[in-house]
This record gives sequence, structure tokens and C-alpha cells, in this order.
Amino acid sequence: MKTILIAVLAICLLAMVTGCTLVKVSLTEETQPFMEKVISGEGKDKVLLLDISGFITSQGDGVSFPGSKKGPGLLARVREELDRARSDKNVKAMVLRINSPGGGVTASDMLYHEIKKFKQETGVKVLAHFMDMGTSGAYYTALAADRITAQPTTVTGSIGVIMFRIDATGLMQKIGVQTYEITSGDKKGMGSPFRPISPEERTIFQGMIDSLQARFVNTVIEGRSMPQDTVKKLADGRIYTSQEAKASGLIDDIGYLDDAVDQAKKLAGLEHARVVTYFRPDQYKDNLYSVNLISIDMGEMFQPGVSFMYLWLP
Repeated sequence: MKTILIAVLAICLLAMVTGCTLVKVSLTEETQPFMEKVISGEGKDKVLLLDISGFITSQGDGVSFPGSKKGPGLLARVREELDRARSDKNVKAMVLRINSPGGGVTASDMLYHEIKKFKQETGVKVLAHFMDMGTSGAYYTALAADRITAQPTTVTGSIGVIMFRIDATGLMQKIGVQTYEITSGDKKGMGSPFRPISPEERTIFQGMIDSLQARFVNTVIEGRSMPQDTVKKLADGRIYTSQEAKASGLIDDIGYLDDAVDQAKKLAGLEHARVVTYFRPDQYKDNLYSVNLISIDMGEMFQPGVSFMYLWLP
């Protein structure tokens, strides 16, 4: 710490001696703007490859510690990439490379909204392609695309809602600690980890879950043009193989990532196009399978209180 202070003082002294007053000192690494990388192909038109990986959350990436800061979260990063693509009229198609078990209900819905809005505003054709996993909130997000494909070995489905709640009552009793609630109403503290859930509170929570599930089901009906009865049968939370998902109408095709890029070109009516991706200067992007380095922060699941998730977590 002493060395850092000496360095800062030295910089300030140098600035005064040289007459320079525009000195910027930063003790933390700043997030750099995106740059474009051509992965393959040629021509004026572009197919953008965009990553949606890990736990879907509105929080920042990574873990904070003194003297550091979290990087932009998944939602912020995707919005930044979409905004850059909006300003590039040569972007004619986009492939969402998805590898995620899902995540928060609200974060998944916001991601779906951002992609659908981008598609409507720009006319860019969007294809979602699942890698290892595209379940629950990740599948919800993919419903914004014009077409959904998956690897032969993908796990998908898990259409449903789950509520996480930490119950600390046993631990509190064991260590002899008590908590007291003073509330404005008897339901104000519902979901607290420091007391059991009453039957009436469970009924209330179930109603909320049923409402969120209905939204998921309706999104599938709209996105896949499927009958309500069919979707309800599929939406019991179970996972599906790629073959099962295609047979039931949850996805359109099975193939590999390069097949997904070719399909995206066809959707946009492109014969030749460059496949591009966005990266920050400290990231490595060399080919179709290079991905952003993502720190998965699942702390949102284990915060005190209640969390509603579109998530498959066996």
C-alpha cells in the first residue's frame, strides 16, 4: 500500500513540474469498449456471433474485493453488443451461442425482451443455437429468435419455475440465536429465512409461481406457434435431448455451430458474409468456438429471502 501511495505522489509531482494537469490515476482495471473480430468469411455483409453463457443474472460478473470492481453483467454486456450491432448496417444476421442452465426470472425476461426488440427494430435475422445446455431461462431467452437449433448432445427444456429460499431456523436454534420481527402486517415478513413458512404463505408463493409459469408457457406458445395443451404437457419441468426437443417442436433443427451460421445466412438471404464477434482488448477470440471468459456469480440464488428462477439446477 505504501508503494502505491509513493507512486501516486510521484505522478502528481511530475504533473506539476511539467505543467500537465490532465492526469488520470486509476488503481483498478477499467472495462474497455468492444472491438470487432472477423472469425471467418468475406464480403460486406456480416453475421454476428453473440454469447449467452453461464447463469443468467442482472448482477455484475465476478466477485468484488477491496480495490476491485465487478465487470459488466451478462445483461449489460449483451445490451452493449446489441447497441453496437444496431449502429452497423452491415450486420444482417445474428447467431446466439447459448450455453446456460437459465437463471433469474426477471433477468431471463429482460434478455428475451432486449433480443426481440433488437430484431424488430433492425430487421436482423436471429438464430439461437444451444451448445451443452439451453434450459429454462436460457430456453426462454431463445424464444426471441427466428429459429432455434441445438447440438446433437444438447440438454434443453426444463420449462418451469423454481423458488429458492434458505431456511436457517435449524441452525439458529442449534447455536442459540433468536430473531424477532416487528412488522406492519402479518404477511410482511413472509419468506424470511429465520422462521418457517406457514401453509397460507406457501399458498401465496405457489400462486406467484403459477403466474410466472403461465408467462413462460405463453411465451413458448407465441414463440413456437404451438397449441396451449401441447406446451402445457411439455412444461412440467423435465429436460429433453435434442432429438426429443425437435420431435416435440421445441427446437427447429439439430446440428453444429457452423451449421447454425449457415442457417443464419440463409435466413438473411446471404450467399457470402463475414462471421464477426465482439471482444474486449484483454480477451482472446480466434475462431468460431472462442468464447468470452465469464465468471459465474450465483450469489443471487443464495441471498436471504426468496428468489424466483427459470433455472435447471439438478
